[in-house]
Amino acid sequence: MKIRDLDLTDNPVNAEHQQLGLPPLENAVTHSGDHPVLRFAMWSVVFLLMGVTIFLGTRLFNQPDGHTGFQIIAETLESRAFWSAVAVGLLAQTVDGALGMAYGITSTSFLLATGSSPAVASAAVHIAEVFTTGVSGISHIKLGNVNKSLFLRLLVPGMIGAISGAWVVSSVDAATIKPIISIYLLLMGLYVISKIFRTIKRRHEEPRHVAKLGLVGGFVDAVGGGGWGPVVTTTLVGTGADPRTTIGSVNLAEFFLTFVSAGVFAMLVGESPWPTVAGLVIGGLFAAPLAALLTRHLNTKALLALVGTVISLISIYNLYRAFH
Repeated sequence: MKIRDLDLTDNPVNAEHQQLGLPPLENAVTHSGDHPVLRFAMWSVVFLLMGVTIFLGTRLFNQPDGHTGFQIIAETLESRAFWSAVAVGLLAQTVDGALGMAYGITSTSFLLATGSSPAVASAAVHIAEVFTTGVSGISHIKLGNVNKSLFLRLLVPGMIGAISGAWVVSSVDAATIKPIISIYLLLMGLYVISKIFRTIKRRHEEPRHVAKLGLVGGFVDAVGGGGWGPVVTTTLVGTGADPRTTIGSVNLAEFFLTFVSAGVFAMLVGESPWPTVAGLVIGGLFAAPLAALLTRHLNTKALLALVGTVISLISIYNLYRAFH
């Protein structure tokens, strides 16, 4: 029997994931990403990732202050910001790998709690996410999880929203915007918890207001350091859209909006977040096996409750610090 002939929705855990608007633990492959638009998108991701890697490597080993790349690496390994980011990346990727969402909001919540400014926290998260979302997007294309129409309807509005959000969070005073972002993250945490109690009915017609949703999702993602998945994916799946193709399409679009917002942050944020970026990436790499283990052994509702509660409590702590 071919993989594409399997009906994985018979798995009770996958059925539970679909009811909650989360990705199934396995994806039935219905077709390959052989549409010209999706092939173009996939190769665009590949070449952009190669370009970013070359750019970062060149920048690392060609410092204007005379430092060598090896000196910078040694200084980074001695940096408290780096090791804090490793811990954050470990936790955030564990959450994201287990739930299919919340990497950004988890990372940003913890970075804000450790003293990062909103702009630096969001910049670090988005630059790190360029790599994770790129690999995720390619995987979804290859597995046939992308709805071309939905992807295209989300793409441009999401990028416009992301650029606008990156400009806002980089231009507004951190003391002013940090409480607003903490309130937003608190609401996202409560929203994640609310998914425990929701039962979603499937619908077959095309979702409406996708462009508006993409614009809002891209904006809050850049401003809050995360939220594209919780805002866009949960809204679409919550109104009955197919979970598999919705998650795949949203994840592929996320790479492009993350790429443009990371570029804006790189130009506008004065403080260099590279130790934090490196820590997030390395912590995320080590978290992948742990995330798979959690997904296998922990109940989905328990994970939702845990993640939503942690994000909400951290946001409340950040609000307390902002007003005292």
